[in-house]
Amino acid sequence: MTRKKAVKSKKKATRRVARKTTVRKKKVTKPATDAARLFLRHTVATLAYRCGKALRGAPESFAEFKAGPTTRKPIEILAHIGDLLGWVLSQAEGQERWRDYSYSSWEVETRRFYSGLAAFDDYLASDRPLHKPAERMFQGAIADGLTHTGQLTMLRRLAGSDVRGENYSRADIHAGKVGPEQSPPPERSEFD
Repeated sequence: MTRKKAVKSKKKATRRVARKTTVRKKKVTKPATDAARLFLRHTVATLAYRCGKALRGAPESFAEFKAGPTTRKPIEILAHIGDLLGWVLSQAEGQERWRDYSYSSWEVETRRFYSGLAAFDDYLASDRPLHKPAERMFQGAIADGLTHTGQLTMLRRLAGSDVRGENYSRADIHAGKVGPEQSPPPERSEFD
């Protein structure tokens, strides 16, 4: 083999290795999207756990409790969280729309809350594309839902129906666990 042919052969082999390396790099970058999606699913499960705790055991009168002349009633807050869940699902589907539903009863709004969580989580668990970045969906609807969960918890205290504090980092929260049946708080994780 002449020197010229040997150099050409070596260059071709180097290019083949470079191409293989490039393909591997592309495959490594894709899981970052899956990680963001999985994290978003975990935040949805966190909303289910924390808001579920604020909803469980609320007396019938709580839905209409009014802390002050300009505050929302708990049922209005819960209905708004349901609206947020419909909005974030529409963002994920690529057909963003806001619908301001008029509220019904506490039981109906509680069911709508859990069905909204389940619909959004099902979409996230699928391989359908996200039409809005996961981070944007978190910073909007999900973060807002968590804020309103805190309001419901505070209103429960004001209404005389306390929700015990909890070390939520110990809670049994997992992606996909978004229904009303949640694990009880671990032993010694709740406090007054």
